[in-house]
Amino acid sequence: MTSTPGRVPTGAGAPVAPAPAAPAAPAAPTEEVAPTALGPDWVLGADGMRHRRGARVLLLDDAGRVLLARGHDTDQPERSWWFTVGGGIEPGESDRDAAVREVLEETGLRLDPADLQGPVWTRSAVFDFYRERCRQDEVFYLARITSTQAAVPLTREGWTQIEHDVVDEMRWWALPELREVTIEVFPAGLPDLLEPLLDGWDGRTRHLGEATE
Repeated sequence: MTSTPGRVPTGAGAPVAPAPAAPAAPAAPTEEVAPTALGPDWVLGADGMRHRRGARVLLLDDAGRVLLARGHDTDQPERSWWFTVGGGIEPGESDRDAAVREVLEETGLRLDPADLQGPVWTRSAVFDFYRERCRQDEVFYLARITSTQAAVPLTREGWTQIEHDVVDEMRWWALPELREVTIEVFPAGLPDLLEPLLDGWDGRTRHLGEATE
């Protein structure tokens, strides 16, 4: 059988033309990868935010001073704020055990879970950190130590790498001094929230709602 010029013969025994090579796929654009230092306890939720539960401690000495840390975000070094001691609750860990562990890791001060009162407050905090949108659902406990204990130098031996990167200092604050601070303090309105607790906790957990920080 004679083939038509310009056509590949068809039928049995006809040579098969090779398939044309597929064009090479364009290279995917290089995307800047956000730091992963937030850690595996920050889980990406359906709302697009990283989420974890946290336990925080309002650590008071017998002079009515509260221990706070000052930190910053690596993406916003010009902005810093004061915040309470605490951090994430690990899988299988109770809220109280997490609070005690965080105090030990961040300060070197050793508490017993029985030393904690509360939770005195709960809240959700939404914030940007390490180029991630985050939400932390927090419980706050109250703990008291003596001025002698408070005079012991705080240690950084238990700090994580991210804490070394972003925590600038820790110090004890009297509430009148804290009211004069010109940078942000979290939770907002902390001196007024703390003042009723100086004379003791009434046993009621107060829900502070959701705050965008």
